[in-house]
Order: sequence, then C-alpha cells, then structure tokens
Amino acid sequence: MSQSIAPRRAYVNARLLDPAQGLDEIGSLLTEGDRIVACGAHIEVPTDAETLDCTGLALLPGLVDMQVFTGEPGEEHRETIASVSHAAAAGGVTSMAMMPNTSPVIDDAALVDYILRRARATSIVRLHPMAAITKNCEGQQMTEFGLLQEAGALGFTDGDRAVMNALTMRRALSYAANFDALIMQHAMDQDLQSAGVVHESELATRLGLAGIPVAAETAIIDRDLRLVENTGARYHIAQISAADSVDAIRAAKARGLNVSCSVSATHLMLNENDVANYRTFAKLNPPLRSETDRLALIDGIADGTIDVVVSGHNPQDAEAKRQTFAKSAYGTVGVETLLASVLTLHHADELDLLPLLATITSQPAALLGIEAGSLTAGNKADFALVDLEAPWVVNADRLRSKSQNSAIEGRKVQGVVEACYVSGKCVFDLGE
Repeated sequence: MSQSIAPRRAYVNARLLDPAQGLDEIGSLLTEGDRIVACGAHIEVPTDAETLDCTGLALLPGLVDMQVFTGEPGEEHRETIASVSHAAAAGGVTSMAMMPNTSPVIDDAALVDYILRRARATSIVRLHPMAAITKNCEGQQMTEFGLLQEAGALGFTDGDRAVMNALTMRRALSYAANFDALIMQHAMDQDLQSAGVVHESELATRLGLAGIPVAAETAIIDRDLRLVENTGARYHIAQISAADSVDAIRAAKARGLNVSCSVSATHLMLNENDVANYRTFAKLNPPLRSETDRLALIDGIADGTIDVVVSGHNPQDAEAKRQTFAKSAYGTVGVETLLASVLTLHHADELDLLPLLATITSQPAALLGIEAGSLTAGNKADFALVDLEAPWVVNADRLRSKSQNSAIEGRKVQGVVEACYVSGKCVFDLGE
C-alpha cells in the first residue's frame, strides 16, 4: 500500500461500516487528496483512480479515543507523542484526546500551543489536547477556560484526579456553560478511596488489600449531577466502573440532563478476579469491579446509557509496576488494543456491531466537536482497513507503546488492523 497520496483512490469490495450513517454493506470508498468523495454500494469508480481491492476486509472510520495519557512533556521515558501516535495508528485510532496530566500540567494556553506544535511535528495521527480544570490539577484554582479553548483545548478535565471541592466544581461548570465547553470528571472521591487499591469486596479481604467502595465513584457522580442540574453545563464522566453508576447516569439522562459517560475497554473485558494473583498490570483507577458490575456496563452500552468506550491508555514504566500491589502505579496501555478489545463484545454476541463501533467513532467525535468518526462524503479521509475475524494474542512486547503495562497481556482477541489512513495517507501498513 503506497505511502503517497493519490489524486484519486478507490477502495473497492470492502465491508463499509459507518455507524454515523447506519451503513453496513459491501461497497467502495472513493477519496480525492485528503477528503472522502463518496462512500456506498453503488459508487462509480473513475477510470483514473488508483484502485485497492479490499475483499474480506472491513473499512471503518478512524477510531476516536477520548482518553489518552502520555508522558510527554516531562516523562518521555513512559511515552512520547510520537510513540503513542504509532501505537494509535496500529490500532486504527486516527484521533486522540490527550489528558493534561503531564509535567508540567497543561493548564496554560502556551502549553496547549506547545502540545499542538509537537503533535504537528511528531504525531502521525490527530492529537487534540484537553486542558486542566484547575491549576496543576490540584482542584482549587480554576484555569482560564476562555484562553485555553481559544488556544485549541477541546475540553477541560483534571485527568485522573477528581475535582473534590464542590464550590470549585460548581464554578467550573457554570463558567464552562458560557462557552458550551465540555467538562470531563474523574469520578473518584479521594477521601472515600483513601488507601484503597482494589474493588472493596470479599476478594480484597482475602488478598489483604485495602478496598475502594463503589460509593467513592457514585458520591462524586451524584454530587456533580446536582451541580449540572443547577448550571446546565455539558458534563462527561471519564470512566465508570459500577452498576450503581450506570443506574445514576441512566436516571440523569431520563431527567434530560446534558450528561454523558465513558467506560474503558479493559473494564468491559476484565473483572476483579484478574487481580487475584496480585497482578499489578491490572491495577486500574477506577478498579476492576465485580462480574455483576462488568455485565451492567455492557448493558449500559446496549441501552445507550454509556456513550463512549475509551482505552484509558496510561503507560507506566517497568519500575512503576514492579512494586508491591499497594505501591505500584495505576494504569494500562490500551490505545493499540482498543478496537480488538471492543470487538470481543461483538464476537461474544453480546452487542450489535454498529452501535458498538459508534462508541469509538461517531459518538466521541460528536462529544469532542471534531470532524472525525464518519465516512461521510466531504469528511477527512481518516479510516482503517480491518480483518474483523482474524485472531491474535496480545503480546505486550510487540505493542508499539514505549511501555508494556498491558492489563490484557496474553488474552486472545479478534480483529486485526491491516492499514490505517489519515487525510488519505497510509500511516500504518501491517504488511510493511
């Protein structure tokens, strides 16, 4: 597959999958330069177009990953913008929302500009910075939303930290409502979490590990939903992990609140038993919870309560994970395995394919307000060619992230990205 951009290129005999258009049919995609010209079953292919036969492959919009942490700037040994972009492309992800928890924290317009310049210089996919809600993500003093948004921040979040001060959160929501800006919260009450490191349960007791109650998550959600009702702001919960959280958001949506939420692909695949042997790669925040909770998350996707699936990509070096469980760092890499992880739910006949793909394409794109996640004519030619059925085993040593802390290491999955395109240019080719 050529690295150059053809004036016209036709991808024929592909299974076209586009949740935004409700499209699932065999057909062709026609691109010209960096844009999609036409997509469908009855596309007339120009005689001067370079043609690629995609028989046996699915062609779907480039994935949109709404929660990606990186080490750059400040901790480039964990991950750089360049390395995470290569991992993303190998996973069919063409757009990423980067969390502000870097060193320094992205809480200033100059830093947003710096990230955008670094992305233009080193990233092979689209990287969109999110800015901090509060200075240094400390939960006290609000950042300058207007200046940050003008500089290019897509939304505001303190990343993997909750804004604990209710008055600060109310002010942030009120201020964001004036800009129609998205506020993204990490729902974890730090006081209730305390020294907890795993889901609070009988298993935690047997392991001798301090537990994190579900209430640590729902306490923040319940508080914030009241504040959203009071301010009318756009509010998104970055990751939920429990059945009670699904119920709370479902009820909020029924009341007409402008709320949305994500779940990580790892929480859809694993449960608390995956830390039973003190496996630090499965130490996550929020923690892996019970099987009942996992099934409730799947039901939440099925009925539309959960809008987005994220990778929660959070690279950690070997030293950070090779500690006792209590002292080891939270997080798993996942941007490269996002699609395969999500497809496990389809292959297990738990969720229909198009609504499932919407959670990693059109729905996160709509929440972030970016042109992505659809094969609609006129859009940027960002898409992936995928063998949906091809099996493989997750081998962390072969992942393209600079860190290998994969919670699903050794898992059998299906769905191989054969090629990934950004603006019509092939940025990943499995055959090369």
